[in-house]
Amino acid sequence: MFISTRKLNTRRLFQVALISLIVSVLTLSSVVFGASDDGSFEKIKAAGAIRIGVDDAFPPMEYRDEKGNLIGFDVDLADEIGKRLGVDIVWVPTAWDGVILGLQAGKFDMILSTLTITNERAEKIDFSPPYIYGAQIIVVKQETKGINTLSDLKGKVVGTQLGSTGEVAAKKFGGFKDLKLYATYPEAFTDLAIGRIQALVVDEFVGRYYMTKQAGAYRVLEERLAEESIGIGFRKGDNAFQEGVCAAIDSIKEDDTYGKISRKWFGVDVSKR
Repeated sequence: MFISTRKLNTRRLFQVALISLIVSVLTLSSVVFGASDDGSFEKIKAAGAIRIGVDDAFPPMEYRDEKGNLIGFDVDLADEIGKRLGVDIVWVPTAWDGVILGLQAGKFDMILSTLTITNERAEKIDFSPPYIYGAQIIVVKQETKGINTLSDLKGKVVGTQLGSTGEVAAKKFGGFKDLKLYATYPEAFTDLAIGRIQALVVDEFVGRYYMTKQAGAYRVLEERLAEESIGIGFRKGDNAFQEGVCAAIDSIKEDDTYGKISRKWFGVDVSKR
């Protein structure tokens, strides 16, 4: 069915106006119930852009294509959030072990980069409700012998990303001969391939993406090291801005735009467990 450009533009303007109205109502409600408007959303609208902290080597969530363009599930989701809020999206690539400090220091406005919700992180920043669910899995080379369960990792050389929840889960599990930490998962997969590490603790989305690039080279243990809920990170006190983003996400889910983005990258709707 043909839909005119005018109708599409009208729909987009309506979505932006509706979300702005929702945010205004939320802000008014906060005043009525005793909380003051912090001005964070107005600041974003005045700037005309949301600056987002990101690890740009985390496929298929956010990574560079052969032309250097940032693509991925989180990228598509952020672009849609920007459209519905009527602002641009500006990506700020950041070393993952410093991403929380970067947000706190004001280098960017939020973190949308497969950020797992943890109690430790929640003491430092605020989170949206989970927008995706994942896990930390164990990847080994296909021909590796003697590593079939989590208990088999005892006494082995294991790798994961520095500053990730994979590092937290691995350290909590313990018992390794050595735990090697990497700045990015591509580096870790390289060392797994050449035998410098015997197993890799990795985010499930990233791990399975790399496995598809080298079919038959790796396998995943049936047991998972951790189940995770993933949210968007905000500076504490930026309540109005957070409410605006969450209202946009609700709208994206309601009209199945979220489902379309999810099915594009994963084949299923990953907003549900």
